[in-house]
Amino acid sequence: MVWRVALTMACGLVLAAPAQVDVKPRPKAASREQPLPRSDLRVDSNLVLVPVTVCDPMNRPVTGLERTHFRVFDNKVEQTVTHFAMDDEPLAVGLVFDTSGSMGSKLRKSRTAAGAFFDTANPEDEFFLVEFNEQPKLVVPLTVNFEEIQNQLTFSQSRGRTALLDAVMLALHEMKKSSKQRKALLIISDGGDNCSRYSEAELRNAVRESDVLIYAMGIFEAYGGRSRSPEEWNGPSLLTEIAEQTGGRHLPVDDVSEMPDIAAKIGVELRNRYVIGYSPSGRERDGRYHHVQVKMVPPHGLPTLRAYWRPGYYAPLE
Repeated sequence: MVWRVALTMACGLVLAAPAQVDVKPRPKAASREQPLPRSDLRVDSNLVLVPVTVCDPMNRPVTGLERTHFRVFDNKVEQTVTHFAMDDEPLAVGLVFDTSGSMGSKLRKSRTAAGAFFDTANPEDEFFLVEFNEQPKLVVPLTVNFEEIQNQLTFSQSRGRTALLDAVMLALHEMKKSSKQRKALLIISDGGDNCSRYSEAELRNAVRESDVLIYAMGIFEAYGGRSRSPEEWNGPSLLTEIAEQTGGRHLPVDDVSEMPDIAAKIGVELRNRYVIGYSPSGRERDGRYHHVQVKMVPPHGLPTLRAYWRPGYYAPLE
């Protein structure tokens, strides 16, 4: 029988050699190991595939690692890594763009950051745009033409309250229309929520069960002496929780001038992931949530590395 549990996990980063780190997008290349049919975390014919991101202490992507540099645990039981590859399949990416009143003068740099992210795109990638203030709106449906999204962003205006949770739910729904195996959302927002219909618990369950990786750029800088709004104060923890449930990351923005560089880094991470696979030693079909842990064994001479991955999956239910 075939087990499938769709869950997307954290992604690979870029370290070409111990002495130099390069954050340019990696060209598509054939895997040195057995090719894997898909790259989201799932159980397929008793095989669990776990995409993983690796960063160095300066938060830069790391590549060039081997399977011996990873240890994986399923419900605290160490597993034997039987498959290992680099993930370079095309992406479907949904941009979830905050246009609420609290964004104000942050909009210009937010548009620039989106452009920097699109600069890392590959020809086979596809995109869509969800904008939100007190209501989310699918502004640009799935398309391979990201210029259409950039053009639309030039007309975005800041006003209204913040329905972040509803916007993410809408984006998850739109993502189901994509046939791509690798799916991700990029949230650009000052975080927080003050008028969504969905609750945090409902969104938490939705992202946990989805196969979508979520990255967030949280913009929390105060402008012109203006104090942060309540939604901005709550923003960091909300964005962090949303992203980490999927194995993604929340990268806070303390200075809006950093936004293009952060967005470009996210684009590189999404396109450079390790995929490690194992056959679980326990094969219960009880539908319960299995916790996954990945530990790094860095090569000699490298500093401590940090891995990012989705924290678990639901076992199949007979």
